[in-house]
Amino acid sequence: MTKYDFDKETNRLGTQSVKWDSIGEGVLPMWVADMDFEVAPCIQRAVQERAAHPIYGYTYTPKEYYDAVTGWFSRRHNWQIDRSWILHTPGVVAAMSCAIKAMTLPGEKVIILTPVYNCFFSSIRNCGCETSESPLVRQADTYVIDYDDLERRCADERATTLLFCNPHNPAGRVWTREELLRVNEICLRHHVRVIADEIHCELVMPGHEFTPFAAVSAECQANSVTLNSPSKAFNTAGLQMSNVICSDEVLRRRIDRVINIFEVCEVNPFGPSALIAAYNEGEEWLDQLNQYLYDNYKALKAFFQEYMPKIEILRLEGTYLVWADCSALEFTSDELEDLLMREGKVYVNSGTLYGQRTGQGYLRINIACPRKRMMDGLTRMARVLAPYMEDNCDLGCPA
Repeated sequence: MTKYDFDKETNRLGTQSVKWDSIGEGVLPMWVADMDFEVAPCIQRAVQERAAHPIYGYTYTPKEYYDAVTGWFSRRHNWQIDRSWILHTPGVVAAMSCAIKAMTLPGEKVIILTPVYNCFFSSIRNCGCETSESPLVRQADTYVIDYDDLERRCADERATTLLFCNPHNPAGRVWTREELLRVNEICLRHHVRVIADEIHCELVMPGHEFTPFAAVSAECQANSVTLNSPSKAFNTAGLQMSNVICSDEVLRRRIDRVINIFEVCEVNPFGPSALIAAYNEGEEWLDQLNQYLYDNYKALKAFFQEYMPKIEILRLEGTYLVWADCSALEFTSDELEDLLMREGKVYVNSGTLYGQRTGQGYLRINIACPRKRMMDGLTRMARVLAPYMEDNCDLGCPA
């Protein structure tokens, strides 16, 4: 029996929501990685208690903040973090840019496994570096790493850093300990350091287990910088609170210096309170959220099989972002995004946002919403795409 009501439909219009208020009237958003669930009651209480004090001045992160971070990763992921390894920033994208800037020189290559989160491309470019794309290999309904290609790219004398997404957005992979170990072995052979973006680390489907890159081995820890935040799993992105975790003292000082140069070292009054509540009191809520998301995924997959069988839904091991193979249709990904927006009033992301070549033929669909709302979005998609499905006259269309 669930304790929390994830079926509740909360109206977000008029709240300056990027997801809802920025896309046009009547459009159902299934795009940006932002959930339509109310945050855990413990976080609501913590923020309300802080807001009750009528002064919102400069804020620091207290001892309780670091205890919450280290305690959570010790309990949840068997990763022992020293408090001194933690640097805070307002967001993982800011942290990513700071880490790249601290670890590279302009003109060097940063390796990414594509398709991948679109801000990887912009962060690398904004730091004056060159992107080196190692395409993931499609294997049945999932992806695997092309280790030979990764090795070749790491062997490039201009390649110094691997920007690694774990769990992987949008491919939905939760990398195994063995995969992470092999990636690090390749990187070590060629003196390539790893930046692990682990913002989706708590969003893991049943049967899969997240392993922090740095927790795999002492060598992985020494060769990596980890970026994480409760923002995705606990739906607190607007509170702007994330962490850089680095055990290497010299590298950590460099990253800290860049954080201060970029002036992304301040936090708002509510971020620390929300993180402390999430990590100290939010575990039960998170477990029930993950089960609800998995049930949403199963419902989505069944719906596509019945009403849109030419679109293949890939396996979802982690995140709440479903990767859909639409290559059997007569449209490009960008054309499909536009068609669904214009005719169906439903907004999903074109796969080319995550790689012009590797994302072509795919759509990314956000399923982090009440099931009734998700089914509304899928129904809108089915009505638009029914004429392009095989034997569509026999498939009917959902009411």
